Amino acid sequence: MRVIQILTVLGYAFCFVGFVLSGSERGSFEDFNVTELEIETQKEGLLSFLENDAAAVSPSLLKPLMVPLTLIYGAASKGAVCLDGTLPGYHLHRGRGSGANSWLIQLEGGGWCNTVRSCVYRKTTRRGSSKFMEKLIPFTGILSSKAEENPDFFNWNRVKLRYCDGASFNGDGRDEAAQLNFRGQRIWLAAMEELMSKGMQKANQALLSGCSAGGLASILHCDEFRDLFPRTTKVKCLSDAGLFLDVVDVSGGRTLRNMYGGVVHLQGVQKNLPNTCTNHLDPTSCFFPQNLIANVKTPLFILNAAYDAWQLQESLAPRSADPRGYWNNCKLNHARCSSSQIYFLQAGFRNQMLNAVRDFSRSRQNGLFINSCFAHCQSERQDTWFADNSPLIANKGIAESVGDWYFDRVGVKAIDCAYPCDNTCHHLVFT
Repeated sequence: MRVIQILTVLGYAFCFVGFVLSGSERGSFEDFNVTELEIETQKEGLLSFLENDAAAVSPSLLKPLMVPLTLIYGAASKGAVCLDGTLPGYHLHRGRGSGANSWLIQLEGGGWCNTVRSCVYRKTTRRGSSKFMEKLIPFTGILSSKAEENPDFFNWNRVKLRYCDGASFNGDGRDEAAQLNFRGQRIWLAAMEELMSKGMQKANQALLSGCSAGGLASILHCDEFRDLFPRTTKVKCLSDAGLFLDVVDVSGGRTLRNMYGGVVHLQGVQKNLPNTCTNHLDPTSCFFPQNLIANVKTPLFILNAAYDAWQLQESLAPRSADPRGYWNNCKLNHARCSSSQIYFLQAGFRNQMLNAVRDFSRSRQNGLFINSCFAHCQSERQDTWFADNSPLIANKGIAESVGDWYFDRVGVKAIDCAYPCDNTCHHLVFT
């Protein structure tokens, strides 16, 4: 029997498999008459929970490995700076033994900023300035140093590259008036140069991974990552919760497309998008993974929940598309969704996700793990990555599936049956 745990972040109460963490319930921020600043602050809390903080407080990890922040001091001369002009950074835990020359790079997630105002707010947070980044972070899940928690990658050199640009490490521009630096692509290049100098150039195995906006970045930069190494180096990429879909929201609009359009044009992303896409589609379409994955040459594994919790909250049924709150209960708890809402999620989201990966899945070199859970970012959370009750498809968990694919032990194309058939899910419930 799973224990329900509650987390309250800035008025947003989160309930998941865990224990009481902090605060008292004030209700969903959907119910408040709040300013844009407050909304951005509450979204920051939601992202922190979905992508990082939930992993940090896993009850089985009473003493997780804490890894210090390293700033890239040569980055400023290359113009590779965070939104506010501070230096970018990363966390590195060195490999050992058989993993001494193997490297895993995890790209941090954390949404995007698509307007000057939202980017100005963002630079007052850890997602836009290294001034606010934690000096120590826990390495859990795919970053864990323990064989019993991370059997295939525990002794590799493991890196978490911090995210402080707001365009999935892909923008290149500047807004002088607002003093905003859109330098995601330069941060990516400076970080790779730094890590190569730290020993990654000697890698015999490498894996580029990322969660959420970092999962999108791992797709965008996958072939660039491959090109850093000689052909003798085994290089693959993993995108966790990065399959953001260009879908219609509950009002018939396209909330995420509109937001992505702002990101692409504000931050100068279009110049860094792959021409295999931009030669026949507009730049905004080429920021959507569904239009990129079939043309990625490097082996790629897609790990995604078929009912992605972030996309349900912010793309399918955001407050702007549901001003009367018809979807509020469903967004808070999947068990409260009506039959018509479940049908919408099946036909309007899950089926479109499966269509998006159809051509991609035909390649023998690629891998898939799409489980029918209301979840987001499953590789850094220990309870979902590798634990006694981790999510399964056909009796195989996420860590084993990724390992089997990376090491070519067996092909992995795992697609779950439709909700509610899977009783191994760690659903995220907001209450």
